[in-house]
Amino acid sequence: MAIVIIRQDHKIELWKKALLKADSSLEVYSFLEEHPKDEITMAITWKHPSGSLSGYPNLKCIASAGAGVDYLFEDATRPNDIPITRIVDPFLASDMSEHVLAVILAHLKNLNAYKAKQIANVWEPMEYLRIKDVTIGILGLGELGALTGTDLTTYGFKVQGWSRSAKNIENVTTFSGPDSLSKFLESTDVLVCLLPLTPATEGILNKKLLSQLPKNAFVINVARGGHLVDEDLLELIDNGHLSGACLDVYHTEPLPMSHPFWNHQKIHMTPHYASVSDTNSVIPQLVENYKRLQSGEELQNKVDMNKGY
Repeated sequence: MAIVIIRQDHKIELWKKALLKADSSLEVYSFLEEHPKDEITMAITWKHPSGSLSGYPNLKCIASAGAGVDYLFEDATRPNDIPITRIVDPFLASDMSEHVLAVILAHLKNLNAYKAKQIANVWEPMEYLRIKDVTIGILGLGELGALTGTDLTTYGFKVQGWSRSAKNIENVTTFSGPDSLSKFLESTDVLVCLLPLTPATEGILNKKLLSQLPKNAFVINVARGGHLVDEDLLELIDNGHLSGACLDVYHTEPLPMSHPFWNHQKIHMTPHYASVSDTNSVIPQLVENYKRLQSGEELQNKVDMNKGY
């Protein structure tokens, strides 16, 4: 039994060393080096090249190295009979919560607008908002959404959330199901998208949905680029319905230099780095699941193949 790491960034050796540090008896390979494919039973992946999961006749688990798994479902060549696991990382959730808080406060106090005015040598005070003035609405109340909502309430924000199924989160007003979505949206001043990306949620941040937000609402997308219809966001900002947006995720990453988001004064960007899996935090989960594979035990953090997350 052995592990292969499949990803397209510079972190393969980092993850390989971390796994061996956790358990020196592990047999771990990079997919870029020569390796015995018939011995591979676990593939640890992150945005792998399409087709790279095929050719492993004894593969028993595909382990996402992050919380998201949408990229795996997008690969038509992925073996469909292999269970998928995902990372549940407390640091991932807390990092996301801190990022969202920072973006919201920058919006309330006009920090991004002031930076643009500084560059243009413009001295122009602007009215600001207070925490009590806005209601934060979170689309998606999984681990990340639930913690983000809870954390925001500790700062005095009015927080509400929407999810497909009913949730009960202390101090957070919750909505569930399609029939309650409009009511949730019409009272949301800052919309935070933390939904999983599935066929049902792809393109959900479109003109129809965003138009239901109050005038001057602000949009934060820290989930996946596939949730957003870029042209619809631009239209609603340019016609004055939305006051702006902060985006961390995009359809194509890195974002092409020709994309209009780059030079739009009311769209603020971060490079898909709102929260990143901490290697030291998640390695124990992967090692534990590998040992469970060896002993035939139930895997932890398995993805529901019907839901897609």
